[in-house]
Amino acid sequence: MRGVRGGGADGAVPTGTKTPGGRRAAPLPSGPGSGTRGGSRLRRERQVLVFDADDTLWENNVLFERVIEDFLDWMAHPTLDRLQLRAVLDDIEAANTVTHGYGTQSLLRSLADCVERLRSRPTTAQELEEIKELAAALIDHQVELIPGVAETLTALGDRHDLLLLTKGDPDEQQRKIDMSRLAHHFREIGIVPEKNDATYRSLIETHGLTPATSWMIGNSPRSDILPARRAGMNAVFIPNQHTWVLEHDELDHTDEQVLHLGTFRELTNHF
Repeated sequence: MRGVRGGGADGAVPTGTKTPGGRRAAPLPSGPGSGTRGGSRLRRERQVLVFDADDTLWENNVLFERVIEDFLDWMAHPTLDRLQLRAVLDDIEAANTVTHGYGTQSLLRSLADCVERLRSRPTTAQELEEIKELAAALIDHQVELIPGVAETLTALGDRHDLLLLTKGDPDEQQRKIDMSRLAHHFREIGIVPEKNDATYRSLIETHGLTPATSWMIGNSPRSDILPARRAGMNAVFIPNQHTWVLEHDELDHTDEQVLHLGTFRELTNHF
């Protein structure tokens, strides 16, 4: 998940925006609900399902990757090959996300910084304009839902409490949420600058969640699965082949509180 750029990085969860027809999350009843790594046991007791957005509900990072591929063609460095150029860009992006966050504007900044580093001079106005043109698709694109998302959320919403937690710039993320037409499925929507251990501890406290019956569902080991588990929640990992390299991390495959699925539709076999 490549979220969008936002300010700050303390991971605090805001009270959020009430969704159409929704309400703020209230304390939820406790009950059994520990995860298993395999099988298809249906959890009939009511659970809280917290969903990531980018690359979980809709495709996102594949658009960034297309822009980066075009950028690497455009750079045409005389001595570095594409893998070496990408390594430089990855380092720059990793540094920029700490201070500037995620998303379109963050990528534009990183591409310009990459030009400046590799050409050992300030980026020209013409180069900045050409970089902006390369990234135009990120600004104008329509949201493409991952197959099965809408109907799966409908089915899950009849049995469980659904929340949305996404990171990045509020305006950019809200635009994607609005375009997806999925907001009505969620009791609460939270847009945060970063998703880390503190984010999930705040989520649990703010909404009175019972960790044993609460699940973070997403494609990112670094932002969705690992910090949620460290906060005591269960997790569902649904990999996306286009997940941003900076969201990769190692998962403990012996952790029985993490459910590994192949597709979004499979959620209805377990919840």
